[in-house]
Amino acid sequence: MPATPINVPEPSRTDPALIRNFCIIAHIDHGKSTLADRMLQLTGVVEQRQMRAQYLDRMDIERERGITIKSQAVRLPWAPTTGEGRGTTHVLNMIDTPGHVDFTYEVSRSLAACEGTILLVDAAQGIEAQTLANLYLALENDLHIIPVLNKIDLPAAQPEKYAAELAHIIGCEPSDVLKVSAKTGEGVTELLDKVVAEVPAPVGKADAPARAMIFDSVYDSYRGVVTYVKVVDGKLGKRERIRMMSTGAAHELLEIGVSSPEMAPADGLGVGEVGYLITGVKDVRQSKVGDTITQFSHGAQEPLGGYKDPKPMVFSGLYPLDGSDYPELRDALDKLQLNDAALVYEPETSAALGFGFRVGFLGLLHLDVIRERLEREFDLDLIATAPNVIYRVIMEDGTEYSVTNPSEFPNGKIAEVYEPMVRSTLLAPSEFVGAIMELCQSRRGALLGMDYLSEDRVELRYTLPLAEIVFDFFDQLKSKTRGYASLDYEPTGEQRANLVKVDILFNSEKVDAFSAILHKDKAYAYGVRMAGKLRELIPRQQFEVPIQAAIGSRVIARETVRAIRKDVLAKCYGGDISRKRKLLEKQKEGKKRMKMVGSVEVPQEAFIAALSTDEGDGKSKK
Repeated sequence: MPATPINVPEPSRTDPALIRNFCIIAHIDHGKSTLADRMLQLTGVVEQRQMRAQYLDRMDIERERGITIKSQAVRLPWAPTTGEGRGTTHVLNMIDTPGHVDFTYEVSRSLAACEGTILLVDAAQGIEAQTLANLYLALENDLHIIPVLNKIDLPAAQPEKYAAELAHIIGCEPSDVLKVSAKTGEGVTELLDKVVAEVPAPVGKADAPARAMIFDSVYDSYRGVVTYVKVVDGKLGKRERIRMMSTGAAHELLEIGVSSPEMAPADGLGVGEVGYLITGVKDVRQSKVGDTITQFSHGAQEPLGGYKDPKPMVFSGLYPLDGSDYPELRDALDKLQLNDAALVYEPETSAALGFGFRVGFLGLLHLDVIRERLEREFDLDLIATAPNVIYRVIMEDGTEYSVTNPSEFPNGKIAEVYEPMVRSTLLAPSEFVGAIMELCQSRRGALLGMDYLSEDRVELRYTLPLAEIVFDFFDQLKSKTRGYASLDYEPTGEQRANLVKVDILFNSEKVDAFSAILHKDKAYAYGVRMAGKLRELIPRQQFEVPIQAAIGSRVIARETVRAIRKDVLAKCYGGDISRKRKLLEKQKEGKKRMKMVGSVEVPQEAFIAALSTDEGDGKSKK
């Protein structure tokens, strides 16, 4: 692979006409990170001996799972071999984005920092649900789209068929779709030339007060908050005093520079340039994604348009196994929130699990990744309760409650319960239409429409309750379609539903941690399953323990943990039967008294086994 280093124009002196800001968007596992690797090698910014697969994926979890979680920006020099700018070194700011539906927020922030995008499609699999979702995001941001088919070296590749499908959706000619192989490097040179030729140069006022948009930030334990920005107007220089426009906080720029792909300090950043700032700030709330940075004195008056705050879709309780780790968990969530702007959390307590946090996530994979990062990076042992969504409950007296946790579900006369709905797009081979429809109908789905993208590929659109898809819907979808179906969803408001709260009682006492909010038709099955599971997990006590599942005051399922009985007849090896009866009656009275005063001890293992999402792990991975 040829990799001759090129002299990179110094930041802040680069003519905006020579800058191209673009990102790579695709469905998961269509080769974005591999294409980024080839670009790093071709432009010579990474030496051959330092090169490794998925170079821009910095986290261990990303490398192990083979997925991108964090967007990564990198500055590449490129002198086109063809076209008008031939031989002139241009600066390409490339952002590699995630492909999973849970990390769409990362993609939307990256798109705001670009003027163009490469839409990558696997030549063996074709267009999938997340491809369409990301394409619509790019169109909303008014970006120039370069359609590209990847993996043309695979034996199963059908480039002509999928080029026609892609051209039909975007509205271009099949001949306009570039065919590349990110693995072998074939066609990547032509792709970089096309980026220079077609992606518009950034537009901004060089002599106006500086305005730079924060599109990402990470926490470095040695240097504090590292903020990634795109300069829209003016220029930012080293040792300059800057102001965050949303909070009004002022800081001094200790370091400013570009990622290429390691941090390279510079004197400043000019119009259209993408780089990083370090102010030495340790408080993670001071650097908000979507905020505008300007000079402290004579700065800009109007901020740039920010991003819409992401709405959490799934809520789960995170509790430390050891209660004394609570402050460490709070600090860890603070730091992670900087790396992941979509994370929201608030403190909560549980009678069974103690102090913890109710954390909002964008989906199940997001939950799984955050929990794993907390355990690895901050050395915490956590219990994650089963995922929930937000319900809106209206009482007969007109009082309204927002419920994110079953224990918050109000008692009394309930008039209406509303649950969040999503509009889902499912893409699959046409032979699986029946299986998909059957699954969606069993999850209370309503068909919105169905389109054939080609002879053998169909797109189905359904409205589904979010609660029905957050746990194992994706797993069921994959198994019913032999892994061929893909899913994307977006929130579409709420709908009235017949929902009830199922309580679990030990010895007639409610245990808040095991409560669940379910559709009335599924409540009985949940009650029977949970009671049976807990009967196996709870150790036998000195007295009989009834485990009941109840809706309000009506018991719908019951299991019993038998008492441990001492053999009081061991010493009676003869004599009258009345002696034995007397001893048994005495024991019976003692058990009855113990049942009245004794409390059921539920071991921590039982809570972990019954509540944790381990059964659901891996069910939402795409």
